[in-house]
Amino acid sequence: MTSEISGTGRAFGRVGIWSGALHASRVDDAGRKAIAEALAELEELGYGTVWIGGSPTPEDAAAVVAATRSITVATGILSIWNHTAEEAAAAISAIDPGARRRFVLGLGVSHGPMVPQYAKPYSAMVSYLDALDAAEPSVGPGHRVLAALGPKMLKLAAGRSLGAHPYLVTTEHTAEARAALGPDALLAPELTVVLDTDLDRARTTARTMLGMYLQLPNYTDNLLRLGFTEGDFEGGGSIRLLDALFALGDAELVRRRTRDYLDAGADHVALQVLTADEGGAGLPRAAWRELGEAFGDEL
Repeated sequence: MTSEISGTGRAFGRVGIWSGALHASRVDDAGRKAIAEALAELEELGYGTVWIGGSPTPEDAAAVVAATRSITVATGILSIWNHTAEEAAAAISAIDPGARRRFVLGLGVSHGPMVPQYAKPYSAMVSYLDALDAAEPSVGPGHRVLAALGPKMLKLAAGRSLGAHPYLVTTEHTAEARAALGPDALLAPELTVVLDTDLDRARTTARTMLGMYLQLPNYTDNLLRLGFTEGDFEGGGSIRLLDALFALGDAELVRRRTRDYLDAGADHVALQVLTADEGGAGLPRAAWRELGEAFGDEL
């Protein structure tokens, strides 16, 4: 791809939706229809970007691009261990050129406990980016972001991509990431949302999701760097940790928490809606609609 995403901040918008339920490869025809309908509504609501979470395939990404008309589409994230750079570049090159300009390849190194071949993640990412540059056609810096948490990966994100898409981070991390990236690189953190005004119940829902991530050293090491302790990881997460990582409450609270990330230096915030009944795996269209109405013109 020769052209870059133009006006990066404007192309992403201020607020997007992150969802792990947008994988056409994992559902039947009815599921693909439901995804297409949900994507059409997200565009109508005015969200700037849709992030395909849960380690999508390049083909999943192509399907979302094909099902949308104007919204920016990004992977959040594609694991560099699951697909070679050549495979990713070939799948992206097959997307209609007009629509391809809206696509951003979000890349990450995943986690050692989840990847048998995990080794030297930083070097592996550098090699992957080199291969994307060399591919024909290439997927250059203007069409990719990195799932960066620590200083080295943040620096790489600023130098070799549009910027960073950190997951499961606090506003304090956002401020530190902005300083590490510099003023020009994109910073688009994910923020998980539980739309539930019963705070105890909302925290229970959040802990159900957070427990898995607290078994992954990349996240726990990052949280320890931010001043949390091993005690904060017990029982699915302390109240202090939950309140720092999640937006728990009504749509107005989510709007304020999103503003906190933007004020800390984010250009864009990707909202992941977590629901108790769906375990985060469904298409919570009513919640997306409620949030869209709360943000209004701020999207």
